[in-house]
Amino acid sequence: MIQLIQTFGKFIRLILLTVSLCLLAPPLWSQNVIGEEQNTEDSETQTFQAPVIVDGDTLFHVRGSSALPANERAEGVQNKIIEVAESSDAKKVSITFEDSEFGIRIFADGIQVSIVTDADSELEQMDLNVLGLLHGQAIEQAIENYRANRTEQARVSGAIEALAWTLGFALFVVIILWLHRRIRRRTLKLVKRYLKNVETATAKSVQAEAIAALIRYALNFVLLVIFFLGFYYYLSFVLLAFAETRYFAQLLLTYLTEPVLLIFKGILSYFPNLIMLVLITWITMYIIRGMRVFFDAVEAGSFDLGDFEKHWIGPTFNIARVVVILIALVFAVPYIPGSDSAAFQGLTILVGAMLSLGANSVVSNMLAGLFVIYRRSTSLGDRIQIGDHIGDVVQIKLMETHLKSIKNELISIPNAQLMNSDVVNFSKKTDGNGLLLHTTVGIGYEEPPEKVEAMLIEAAHRTKSIKAKPEPFVLWTALADYAINYQINGYSTRGSIIPKIRSDLHRNIVAVFNENNVQIMTPSYMADPPEPKIPAEEWDGHLAHETHDDADKS
Repeated sequence: MIQLIQTFGKFIRLILLTVSLCLLAPPLWSQNVIGEEQNTEDSETQTFQAPVIVDGDTLFHVRGSSALPANERAEGVQNKIIEVAESSDAKKVSITFEDSEFGIRIFADGIQVSIVTDADSELEQMDLNVLGLLHGQAIEQAIENYRANRTEQARVSGAIEALAWTLGFALFVVIILWLHRRIRRRTLKLVKRYLKNVETATAKSVQAEAIAALIRYALNFVLLVIFFLGFYYYLSFVLLAFAETRYFAQLLLTYLTEPVLLIFKGILSYFPNLIMLVLITWITMYIIRGMRVFFDAVEAGSFDLGDFEKHWIGPTFNIARVVVILIALVFAVPYIPGSDSAAFQGLTILVGAMLSLGANSVVSNMLAGLFVIYRRSTSLGDRIQIGDHIGDVVQIKLMETHLKSIKNELISIPNAQLMNSDVVNFSKKTDGNGLLLHTTVGIGYEEPPEKVEAMLIEAAHRTKSIKAKPEPFVLWTALADYAINYQINGYSTRGSIIPKIRSDLHRNIVAVFNENNVQIMTPSYMADPPEPKIPAEEWDGHLAHETHDDADKS
């Protein structure tokens, strides 16, 4: 059994040593050249001072000179200690001291290992004899530990420890895989249970599957980080179980543990600022909720603000909310991590420059939107004409205004265009008479003008949506080459159905003129026909039905 464990330990140790050499070649190479990439001051310090390290433990520091740099001297002491430790299996080591002109020589089992000089004493600010005694004790302890860690019992213990860590890591991997599968199964079910109102609130633009996918991605990322940390510490602890790889294990633990501890220390030290940010956020949300209650009361009529119109409530609340949030950001910026750094300030300047250079049209549309909302020229539900577009205002946004055309088309017009264009509002009342609808017909010079005017007024009276009071009237707009252009004008308060009113007026004009055998002139002609161009008889609407019935019977 012991032989099997020893074989397993050697096998594990060989694999881990190979992996560690591949992964940690830079740390191995840099064991004796620590600090070559640091600044000049650190390089000079390490030239005159270097640690003596055996099995990952720092014994003491030695000082170098221009002839013998500290790194080379420390490496020589390390090699001597290892040489003495490997030369015997004895549990004890004999340490002796000898005075010389260079300092105190230290011998281990009769082999000179190191020498303590006056420079070392000056470096440590300690008496030479005391320092030599301390160095001797450290060397003795290092040799005894080196031998003890390489006994058969230590190797079996290390193999058992590595096996225990391996079993623990296997259990850890099983738990991670179980959590991964459980996340995939449970996420969508939990989202549908607790966030079922999200689809309703967003008109199903945000699907439960999408939310579940995002949550699942975040949880899997957390699992991946936990797995990486677990594997990293597993590898470190397994390497730590064997003396040959203990140095690399300590490097691994140092590389990851120190940054993690720094992060946790930073988080702990940031708690006061975090509390202040939470307080600012809570006060801001409380103020916004109070504003929401106030504007809801205004909309319900509990507060009377005079000429303040109801369609101003939403935009005014949004503007006030943005102002409150901006003020809160001004107070919160000093408490944001890194806000006082040059990088943060440079990023702020860059964002401001990008916004100022690229948001001219956006800002102009936003300002125009505010003018459109508050100048009262256009309101929701108004029938307006902008250029060639005629429609009802269905929504006024900060950036654009939406119209529903008379053909049921949705037209989006930028607010800047709305501000810079002539807007005809058919719904706003300027006085009690209403809108003045008009249309023009050309009648030949041979027809009595009084008769033509009477027929046009009769057609206006037949049109239901044209008011009888004030009376419709006729204007002569032009004396053309072949006809007089008569313009019939009538008042109407039905601005939302102007196309229908004008169509009915045209229909009635044609009917009245046909009844009185009066020809409406075409734009151009060669000569008058023998007979007026009017219908000879009334159209029988039943004719078409009878024709279709005969065709069906046949």
